[in-house]
Amino acid sequence: MRFHIVLHQPRIPQNTGNIGRLCFASDSVLHLIYPLGFSISQKELKRAGMDYWKDLEVYEWESLEAFWDSNLSPIPHFYLTTKVKHPYYQASLKDGAYLHFGREDAGLSEEILRVNQELCYTIPMQNNARSLNLATSVGIVLYEGIRQREIARIL
Repeated sequence: MRFHIVLHQPRIPQNTGNIGRLCFASDSVLHLIYPLGFSISQKELKRAGMDYWKDLEVYEWESLEAFWDSNLSPIPHFYLTTKVKHPYYQASLKDGAYLHFGREDAGLSEEILRVNQELCYTIPMQNNARSLNLATSVGIVLYEGIRQREIARIL
């Protein structure tokens, strides 16, 4: 199964461009939930996404409600946040998943976290760091999922 990266209202075009390149390289799908903090045609987005953006499978959703109302694949959803203690590597990602990430400046909404608290995971950090870069966070969790999937194929 493929992974789906869901960005809730991203603000920084370079992060989204880098995540698009990561999605292309990993054969993952990118979902952008509006409002965005930039234009999808902005040069910074295209520069960071390089020439891969045109071949990327990307969906733009006018709202979170529109995303939920779509015909989603029957794979689990996981929510990444700094507000819980469960590390991301405890999530069962071997069968693909929707991996949800919030805005760079605010994270996922409290409502999303409350309703999905059993599916919320974090990336452990040291030295009282508050957060990691969004593109870095997506890469960490996505490649843990790819690692789990490859191990499951071997076994």
